[in-house]
Parts: sequence; structure tokens; C-alpha cells
Amino acid sequence: MRSWPVRPETTGFFGHRRDGASLVATPQLGDRTQRNCRSGRSAATLYSATRPRGAVPHPPRPIPNGGDLPMKLSRKLTMVTAALLSLSLLAAACGDDADKAVTDDAFIVVDEGEEIQIRSLNAITGDVAFLGIPNQNAVMAAIADYGDIEGFSVSMGQGLDDLCSADGGQAAAQTIVADAQIVGVIGTSCSGAATAAAPLISEAGIVMISGSNTSPALTSDLLGTAGDNYHPGYYRTAHNDLYQGAAMAAFVYGELGMTTAAAIHDGDPYTEGLASAFTNAFEELGGTVTGFTAVAKEDTDMVPVLTEIAAGSPEALFFPIFQPAGDFIAEQAPGVSGLENTQLLAADGLLNTDYLALSQSEGMYFSGPDVRFGTNTNQGTGKSAAEVLEDYEANHGEAPSAPFWGHSYDATAILLEAIENNASVNDAGQLVIDKAGIRSYITALRDYSGLIGTLNCDDFGDCGSQKITVVHHTDSSMVDAGMSNVVFSYAP
Repeated sequence: MRSWPVRPETTGFFGHRRDGASLVATPQLGDRTQRNCRSGRSAATLYSATRPRGAVPHPPRPIPNGGDLPMKLSRKLTMVTAALLSLSLLAAACGDDADKAVTDDAFIVVDEGEEIQIRSLNAITGDVAFLGIPNQNAVMAAIADYGDIEGFSVSMGQGLDDLCSADGGQAAAQTIVADAQIVGVIGTSCSGAATAAAPLISEAGIVMISGSNTSPALTSDLLGTAGDNYHPGYYRTAHNDLYQGAAMAAFVYGELGMTTAAAIHDGDPYTEGLASAFTNAFEELGGTVTGFTAVAKEDTDMVPVLTEIAAGSPEALFFPIFQPAGDFIAEQAPGVSGLENTQLLAADGLLNTDYLALSQSEGMYFSGPDVRFGTNTNQGTGKSAAEVLEDYEANHGEAPSAPFWGHSYDATAILLEAIENNASVNDAGQLVIDKAGIRSYITALRDYSGLIGTLNCDDFGDCGSQKITVVHHTDSSMVDAGMSNVVFSYAP
């Protein structure tokens, strides 16, 4: 299919430059009597159906972003350019019967008076609800703060549960793709759920942006090779655990001065991926890995596995897993001969208020995303991190129980901005949304100002700031102090 030459700073199918100005180049339209290969509608007819009401067929002059313009106005599209580009692509498709890229299902049409549909897919029940519930609450907050898109409100619908499992992710994804009106998904909470959900959502042509998936397998090895579970249309604002593993390894080896370490995972893509990232980075620094093994998520007796680990006499034991297995490891490890003085370390899967309230968590170190957001402001909503957190506590009566609320808020705002930049109102009052344009817009996202910092998306969907901290928890009666007691910072 033909593509239109645009200046290299342009992003997204609907053509806003990264500096905020509108495109001024007009695509060369073919014969407007050409017809859509599938629908039989002429290009002129489709143009009339998709262009904004009252628009003229010439793009306006560029309007700079920022300045004294209101935020919502600064986000507006050059809608006519969008319609002309759509028309051009349709004409190109008709030039070759083998090219079926532009089809009727390439667009989502929202009738006047209806809502734009997105979905939250997070772990909202079970042992990992501490992670998913704040994520879902952040999705709702971002929708409310962002407001309408071209006069259409946005609905999250019923929150879907990924159950922090492949089965849960697959079942929820099947529900999502069965509804042709759903434009995009915020989730999953758990990487294991994403491995099953992402293929279905990708095949449906919509996008999925996670605020807390961190497994490298979902994106890439950061060297240009796609992960085993990468699928186009998948993105995340959370970090890639290759960075978190490197951060914890640097802390253990460089700051604690320990040269031997072991790791335990539970077979989940998140836990195994992070444990591997840690041990690989630790060995690259010159350390020795004395053990690498797994427990089952439902295990309660950890003594056999801990005894196996103790045989190597590690100075540090890293177990980036979830509750309840993490409870039993921390409780039983000090009683195993050879581990009495071993330093216990975990990651963001256990960095939550419930775990830090356990007495056995005292003295542990935890790695996780840097949540020192300061005055960071989301460019799509105009809300600062402090304002979003204040609203969260007012609405829910407590602070978020896990650290990825800001990431989920940014993920939602990015999705909404991508929708707004790839949608137009037709003469019938319907909102026409280009699904492929949303993907292109997010993939090309650069220098996005979010609560978590500046976001830039790469070709495999990694968009996060990649900043990691290690906190030291010393008192189970002071959970908030433990979560904020940063002793090490890492930024790639």
C-alpha cells in the first residue's frame, strides 16, 4: 500500500507533529470516484461520511501546541487532514485487489449519544488484588480527568478480572474481543495474564497498555529482539524487568558488597523473568549465583527448597514472587541452617501494604518502580501526581496499596489521547475511530509528560521511564515509612 511522505518529526496516522503542530502537507488524492474494494463505496462518498461536519477539504494552517491555548484545544486534531489520509489509503487499497489492509473493520463507529468503550483488565480479586484494584481505580480517575472526546464520553464498562493467571487473562480477552465497540484495554496487572490476553487483543486490531506488566518476554530483550510473548498492539508504561534485575544486582553487589546470591521464582513469567534478570546481571558484575530454583504458588512448606538453597551458603536470597508464597519464605528462611544470616530481598510483587505489615518482612530490601513523582504532571489531563494521589485518597479512603497507580493513570491518558488523535465526527454525528492509527500514534509516542516522568515508546511497546529504586523496610508497624525509605536509585 502507498504511504504518504511526511516530515520525519510526524507521528500517528492522523499526523500531529511531536512539537504539537499540525501537518501542513496535503496527501495527493487519487480519483475520488475510486471505490472501496470491499464496500463498493466511492472515495468521495467515504470522504463525506468520515470528514467532520462543516469541514472544508483543505487542511488549516499549523497551530502550535502550548502557549495560551487551553489544554483540550492544544490536543485537537487536524480532522480534515485525517479524513484525506484515510481516503488516500482507501484509494490505494483499491488499486490492488491483493491489498486488504483497509477494510470495514478497520474503524470503530460510535453512534451519536453512545459512549466510547475501553476496558480495564486487572487482578481485582484474590491474592494479587492489592495490585489490580489501584490500577483499576487509576483508570477510572484518568477517564474522569481527561473528559469527553469530540463530545463523546468514555466508559470503562464493567471492570474485568485477569485473576493474575493465563486462564484469567484469556477468558477476559475473549470477552473483550467479542465486543466490536471496544477500542482499547488498560491491563493486565500480571505478566502471566498478559501472555494469554495479548495474542487475542492483538489479532482483534486494538491496543492493550499495561501499567504493571514487567516481564521482558512481553516486549523485547532491549537489544532489538522481540520477546517470546510480544504481539503488535501491546504496550506498557511499567518498566522492563531487565532494568529491575540489573538494579537489584547492582545494589547487592555494589552497595551491600555481597558476592554470592541465590534466587527463587514460582514459574510465572514475571517471577522467573525477574529472577533470571537478577542472576544474569549479578554474574556479569562478577558475583556467583549459588542457586536458582522454583516453588509452586500454592506451597506452604518452603523448608525443602530453602534447604536446597542453603547448601550454597548465599549471602543474599532474592525471591521476586507474590503472596502467600512470599510470606512463607520470609517466615521460614531464618530457621533453616545456613540461612540464618542470609539477606532476604524481594521485588514489587511483595512491595505492598499487606506484606510490609508482616513481622517477617522487617529487615528486607525491595526493588520496584521509582514512585517519587514530585511535581510531574500528565499532559493529557493537566493533573499533577500530587493531585491525582490526593483525589485517590479522597475517593477511596486510603492510599494505593501498590506502586503502579501512576503508571496505570498514564497508560489510560495515553490511550485516550491516541483515540482523540485518530477520530472524527461524520455527517451523521457518529464518531469514526481508526484502530490502526491508534497503534501508530502510541508506537511513535515521544517525550510524553506523565505522572511517572517522561515516556517514550520503542518498537516493541516499552514506554516506561525505567527508573528503579530499592527500599529498606525495618519496622512492620510503619508501612508507609518502609515503602518510601529509598536507599538506592537506578536509571539506565
